[in-house]
Amino acid sequence: MEALYAVTVGVLTACSIYLILRGRSFPIVIGITMLSYAVNLFLFSTGRLVLNQLPIIGNQPDYTDPLPQALVLTAIVIGFAMTAYSIILAVRVRGELGTDEVNEPNQNDGEAQR
Repeated sequence: MEALYAVTVGVLTACSIYLILRGRSFPIVIGITMLSYAVNLFLFSTGRLVLNQLPIIGNQPDYTDPLPQALVLTAIVIGFAMTAYSIILAVRVRGELGTDEVNEPNQNDGEAQR
C-alpha cells in the first residue's frame, strides 16, 4: 500500500510540474492545484498509513496521528481559496491583455531596445 501511495504522490507531482512549466495561465493554475493535492497526500502519509484505526490515543496499541489530518483539512481550505483567487486573476489578465500566454514578450520592449 505504501508503494502505491508513493507512486501516486510522485505521478501527481510530475504532472503538476509539467503543467506549471506550460506557457498559459490556466494549465499553471491546474498544475499548482495538483501540486497542492500531492503535498496534501504527502502530509497525510506522515501520520502513518494504518487501516481501520482511530485518530485518538487510547487503549489501542496502534493509532493514527491526528495532526496531519488537521493540517490537510486546513490546507484544503487554503488551497481552494488560492485556486479561486488565481482563476479570477487569470481571467482578469486575459480580459485586459487579450491573451493568457505567460511568456509572451511585450511588444513595446522590442521598440525600446532599438
